[in-house]
Amino acid sequence: MTKKNKTLGEFIIENQRAFPYSTGELSKLINAIRLAAKVVNHEVNKAGLVDVLGSSGDINAQGEDQQKLDVLANEKFIQSLTNREIVCGIASEEEDDFVAINSHDNNNQNKYVVLFDPLDGSSNIDVNVSVGTIFSIYRRVTPIGTPVTIDDFLQPGRDQVAAGYVVYGTSTMLVYTTGYGVNGFTLNPAIGTFYLSHPNMQYPENGSIYSVNEGNYVHFPEGVKKYIKYCQMEEEDRPYTSRYIGSLVSDFHRNMIKGGIFLYPESSKAMNGKLRLLYECNPIAYLAEQAGGKASDGTRAILDIKPTELHQRVPFYCGSKKMVEKAEEFIENYK
Repeated sequence: MTKKNKTLGEFIIENQRAFPYSTGELSKLINAIRLAAKVVNHEVNKAGLVDVLGSSGDINAQGEDQQKLDVLANEKFIQSLTNREIVCGIASEEEDDFVAINSHDNNNQNKYVVLFDPLDGSSNIDVNVSVGTIFSIYRRVTPIGTPVTIDDFLQPGRDQVAAGYVVYGTSTMLVYTTGYGVNGFTLNPAIGTFYLSHPNMQYPENGSIYSVNEGNYVHFPEGVKKYIKYCQMEEEDRPYTSRYIGSLVSDFHRNMIKGGIFLYPESSKAMNGKLRLLYECNPIAYLAEQAGGKASDGTRAILDIKPTELHQRVPFYCGSKKMVEKAEEFIENYK
């Protein structure tokens, strides 16, 4: 059993040998994300005291209003990853295209690309509700020594070497996996250190929480409507409890601990759903599977989807295995 009260740094060093192709870069990469998370956490905690609330007045690649903290978090993560000279490319939900990192010191020898959503649920910041950062790490597929290309980013989620999220809530936690289980670390703000607080996190096989924006109910496919009604039925193990924060990181984190399902279906308003495959669905799906849960687009595993564009959207059903399978059953029956 993994010992609690271990620092994130100690944990990374002790587990470095388990990383594929381990030469230290992936460890440095996790450390760079840890540093950026602490900086963003500091800025999030100042919201309301300094001018970081509200819209920045700009529009991101998806046509959505950028919040001031979206822009700030995006800058901090890109800066932290670039300064360490350990990645060859970065893709962000807030950027139109990927960013190639040309390191003249090592002639494009870096092996990893990082994709991230710098501040998931940022519209909640103004009302002091939990938000988060989601990240995904791949080993490049183009030859080392050459510039990074779009092919390095358009990889199936199954090929991720690491993924995780940071939730900025009542406490700040960094949760990640390198394919050997899921571990959560809580920040001690007094000394700025993350400590192992949730070793070997596991999804309950079943649960009693369903998380969906029921305001969009009339726009959902018939199978999803029927599943929601199933969740609400008076039966021996139901009705389930409805809990929806509107921040994927926060909803996922709660459901992984307590047992539940998160749904963001396609709808008549958003034919492919709203969540991004590369920045949100793939990393969260990788964590879910590593924790014994399941993630699908309603018919196939999220991690098996071959991306075709950087900002691709997909329907998303993720959570306790039996609950996701039941949702898929309703979707299949009411196609």
